[in-house]
Amino acid sequence: MARQLSRFPLMLPPRRPGTPATQWLYAALRAAILERRLRPGARLPATRELAAYYRLSRGTIVSAFDQLKAEGYVEASVGSGTYVAGVLPDRLLEVGRKAGAPVPAERSRSRRLSHYGRRVRPFESLRLGPIRAFRANLPALDLFPTALWAQVTTRRLRQATMDLLLTCGPMGYPPLQEAVADYLTTSRGVRCVAGQVAIVSGVQEALDLVARLFLDPGDRVAMENPGYPGATLVFRAFGANVTPVRLDEEGIVLGDSALRGARLVYVTPAHQFPLGVSMSLARRLALLEWARSTGAVIFEDDYDSEYRYAGRPVPALQGLDRHGQVLFAGSFSKVLFPSLRLGYLVVPLDLVDRFAAARSIVNRHAPLLDQAVLADFITGGHFGRHIRRMRAMYAERLSVLLESAKQDLAGLLDISGVEAGIQTVGWLRGGLGGESAASVAARREVEVTPVSRYATGRVAPDGLVLGFAAVDPPEIRWGVRELAAALEPIAGRS
Repeated sequence: MARQLSRFPLMLPPRRPGTPATQWLYAALRAAILERRLRPGARLPATRELAAYYRLSRGTIVSAFDQLKAEGYVEASVGSGTYVAGVLPDRLLEVGRKAGAPVPAERSRSRRLSHYGRRVRPFESLRLGPIRAFRANLPALDLFPTALWAQVTTRRLRQATMDLLLTCGPMGYPPLQEAVADYLTTSRGVRCVAGQVAIVSGVQEALDLVARLFLDPGDRVAMENPGYPGATLVFRAFGANVTPVRLDEEGIVLGDSALRGARLVYVTPAHQFPLGVSMSLARRLALLEWARSTGAVIFEDDYDSEYRYAGRPVPALQGLDRHGQVLFAGSFSKVLFPSLRLGYLVVPLDLVDRFAAARSIVNRHAPLLDQAVLADFITGGHFGRHIRRMRAMYAERLSVLLESAKQDLAGLLDISGVEAGIQTVGWLRGGLGGESAASVAARREVEVTPVSRYATGRVAPDGLVLGFAAVDPPEIRWGVRELAAALEPIAGRS
């Protein structure tokens, strides 16, 4: 058994008045061992160290250690120290409870959650494990230049100043703000200066900040239907009434009654999530005019517009805004890698101070070293080269998916023409349901997500979200064949 050195001072519970010192120390150490706060093989502090820390005589410490040793809880090694035993005597007597399992605490009857605490719901995290066809919302992690990222990180660490180890303003690391502003104005048609860019941990934090500053309980928020569930969870946690708005081939339908009285509207105009349609220019202008006339704000989620394979580039809705109605957000997680928790929120110039104040009391700022590394990665030209490389790679994978589907999924799944993004939608034929299709596909280790899971109310026809960016061509072809084999039996039954 590997023995571990004591790394931290040992914290024991307070000694009750009247309890002999030896008895208290013995009981406290025994409880720490049984509760696995001191794990098997862990080295106990030296007797002199404990005596000085708790202001006890060394003889008291030795007596407690001797009792623990006699009962088999610790083992002593001459010249090395005292260690927790590998097999504890109490473990041999345990029945029915796994060793080290926590004992559930009794719930306090007087504890009371806030309205937010009662409303908040968890947001499902990304799936772990082997990446299979057709996992969505994920870039090609195997193609990320990790060696290059390591070089940039090492160079930044070698040049680290005291300021880099200290802090930055709540809106972010200025060189990264500059780099992001330059990228967005050049590549996305966003109208902003660096000071308007808030560096956040991702779109979820951007949504949280916007909800804090614009929504009160009972306010109406209009959401695309189907749409991004992560946004819905945030708005509902703050007590907003979330109303679904219909979509058509031009995007969100402005005549929908759900927009009436909305304080905020959430849209993904460049590449609607999850359907993939792009909002037309006429619809964009009409939405901006509606927001101007009603005083509503628009949250524009630009989640994966870096990858466009056909058609003209679509400028950001924010770039058309002349009245400060649009809040523009994006993330680097789908461009680089998900564990890089960095994104951006472009806010109107007159609201910068408000957003800075909100960030300063929530989490101060995003991790500064990560911001510095990303700034170097962008300004060094690596970010642009990575996007260009991935755009070509994803275009090839999309082509393989469309060709394979045309050959093997005809009559079962119609994959819509997609011009951008890292996933697409296949519409089920013959009355097939999305949940049943996903269930039979999962039995063949194929990952698909029903469109109905993103919708409020019934979706007809239902479809499947198919990610292609994270899956190489051989896996795509295999996935299409397996999906076809899974759908054919239930298509016959339907």
